[in-house]
Amino acid sequence: MKEYRTSDFDYVLDKKFIAQNPVNPRDTSKMLVYDTANDKIYHKHFYNLPDYLHAGDTLVVNRSKVIPARILFGGNFGKPQKEIFLLKEESENIFNVLVKPGRLFLDGKTFIVAKDLHGEVLEILEDGTRNVKFWNPMSADGFSTEVSDNTVHELLEKYGRAPLPPYIKESTADFERYQTVYAKEKGSVAAPTAGLHFTPELISKIRKIGVDMQEVLLHVGRGTFLPVSADRLVDHKMHSEFYVFSKENADALNEAKTSGCRIIAVGTTSVRVLESVYDNGFEPKSGETDIFIYPGKHDWNVVDALVTNFHLPKSTLIMLVASFLEHKGVKDPVAKILSLYEIAKENNYRFFSFGDAMYIF
Repeated sequence: MKEYRTSDFDYVLDKKFIAQNPVNPRDTSKMLVYDTANDKIYHKHFYNLPDYLHAGDTLVVNRSKVIPARILFGGNFGKPQKEIFLLKEESENIFNVLVKPGRLFLDGKTFIVAKDLHGEVLEILEDGTRNVKFWNPMSADGFSTEVSDNTVHELLEKYGRAPLPPYIKESTADFERYQTVYAKEKGSVAAPTAGLHFTPELISKIRKIGVDMQEVLLHVGRGTFLPVSADRLVDHKMHSEFYVFSKENADALNEAKTSGCRIIAVGTTSVRVLESVYDNGFEPKSGETDIFIYPGKHDWNVVDALVTNFHLPKSTLIMLVASFLEHKGVKDPVAKILSLYEIAKENNYRFFSFGDAMYIF
C-alpha cells in the first residue's frame, strides 16, 4: 500500500476562493454532492440536503460552542499591541495560550489585560505556547479597594473576540455567525464549520423526513486546522481534543447500526468522535482523542456518509476526507479529493470556514 506524504495533499488556491463572510441564509451555500458508488458529481445548495437523506438515517453533529478566544490589549502610547489566544483550560483559571509578541510574555511575567483581569506566565512550553494564570484583582479576595464579582471566565468572555482563522481578514460577520445554530457547550477555539450551513428550518425539515439527529461534543482545538509539518504522515504528532459521547448517543447509534441504517457525520470533528468511541459497538465515553485518520491507515467502522467543507492544503482535515473516499471504494482517493477541489474551483465554490459544503455518500 502506498505511503502518502504531506506534499501529496497540497494544492494551489487563489485567495479569491477563500470566503471572507458567510452567505445568508446559511443553507443557501453551495453543496458539491459526490456519489462514490456511481462516480457522479452534482452541484446543489445546502438546502437540497434533505433530498439525499432517508427515514432512519442518523445525522451526527458537534454541539460545541466557540469561545471568544482572541484577546487584544495594550498598544497605547507607541507600545505594541499584545495578543493572547486561548487554546485550552488546563485547570481552574489556568489556560494554555498563544501569545504575541513572545518577548513580552516571558516566564514569570505578569501583565494587565484590564483593571479587573490580570495574568501571569507560569510556564513556557517547548512548542512556544504558555501556561497562564488569570485572576480578578477586584474580586472580594483580591487586593483592590474596588470590587467586581465577575469570574475569570466571565472576564475572558467580556474582553475576548471571535477567534476567526488568519485567512479571514475582511469579515463583517458577527460572532453568532461563527457558531452553529445548535451550539451549546463552550470550549472550541474554532467552529465545527460543516455545521454552519444548518438553519432551524432545515433541521425541522430533516426531522420530519424521519431522520434522527444526535449531538456529540468535541471541543475543537487550533491543531485541527494547522498544516502538517512532517514530511511523512506517520511522523506527525496529532493534537488531542476533549470529547463527550453520551448514553443517549450510544443507544441511538447502536440501534441505527443494528438496523442497518446510515450514520451520517456532519464534519470531521463528529467523525473523530464516532471513530474514536466505536469498538464492536458504542458505549458512553468521554476524554481526549488524538485519532489521526488518513488514507492507508484507518479502518472505518461507523460513518456511511459525510458532510464537510473544503479544507486547507496539507491539513489533517483534507487527509481525513481522502481516507473516507478510500473507505467508500475510491481507488485513488488522494487524486480524487484533489480533483473534486479543482472542480469546485471551476464552479466558483467558496473554500474554508465560511465557505461551501460537500456531501459524500
